[in-house]
Amino acid sequence: MNLITKHIPNAITCLNLLSGCLAAVAALFFRFEISAYLILLAAVFDFLDGFAARLLKAYSPLGKELDSLADVVSFGLAPGFILFAFLSQNIGIYWAMSAFLIPIFSALRLAKFNIDERQSSSFLGLPTPANALFWAFLLYGIVSYSSLLSVNQILFAKIIAFAVIPLFSFLLVSEIPMFSFKFKNFSWQNNKLRFVFLACSCVLFLFFKQYAFPLIIVLYILFSLFNWVYHSVYDKSRQQV
Repeated sequence: MNLITKHIPNAITCLNLLSGCLAAVAALFFRFEISAYLILLAAVFDFLDGFAARLLKAYSPLGKELDSLADVVSFGLAPGFILFAFLSQNIGIYWAMSAFLIPIFSALRLAKFNIDERQSSSFLGLPTPANALFWAFLLYGIVSYSSLLSVNQILFAKIIAFAVIPLFSFLLVSEIPMFSFKFKNFSWQNNKLRFVFLACSCVLFLFFKQYAFPLIIVLYILFSLFNWVYHSVYDKSRQQV
């Protein structure tokens, strides 16, 4: 493997990091639509760097650490900046600082992921890209329709967003199993949950377009909770038989 090929995955990871930096800058100028799409772009780069590493067999300890550091910025700091900018108006800057729980718990989640060997085929807790996409596109959607909302409705939306921060912070570091999209095969029997979720996501995109992302993330959480409860009850009943 030549030197250039070896560093292709790391270069893609740096594009992830750059996208996250630009998303944070856009948030400071209240350009939430730009921030949202840059976080989406960062998520694409986050997928591609792992794909490139597997394709080129270019694994390295440097790449693993760089990936986590990039994710802290793109999926932790950037959505935190977006949420801070959104809350700082009307609610006040001190209350808005609660937005930085997002980067703190995202960093904890990524550190936990790096040392947890149980997360090779699925996740424990909400993945940071999913959390970042939820916040970025939720706030983008609210701001996009702000001209149709009254001042009280906008204030209510901000209070709800403020109240939801602890919930998503908890989900990031929770022990709740969240299914992944690592297909070992494409059989219906082994992938029913994934196929149904993807079908529902396509329907949501059809009706809500880019504003569907928060709904899809909530659906992902609900599907994961259902799958967790179902298998817990099923496994317990099998043990009793």
